Amino acid sequence: MPLTVRVDVKTERLLQRLARKRGRTKSEVIRDAIGVLAKEVEAQEVAERPYDQVRDLIGSVQGGPADLSVRTGAAFRRMLAGRRRKA
Repeated sequence: MPLTVRVDVKTERLLQRLARKRGRTKSEVIRDAIGVLAKEVEAQEVAERPYDQVRDLIGSVQGGPADLSVRTGAAFRRMLAGRRRKA
């Protein structure tokens, strides 16, 4: 299926150079590049999320105050106020 792609002069030269080096047409080089990009995108989608990397650690800590997440904002404000006083 025909498709028109507009590229700048620098990209056109690069495309011509790649096609010449590989002994392929510019269309083949573009198709190959799209295939490589598609594989990269698929690999990123399959890659583990940060959560997956630490899921075995979540909920594994026992002890300590149960309301730490509730008091986080207050602790942060105190920390910032202490820095302001020091400055």
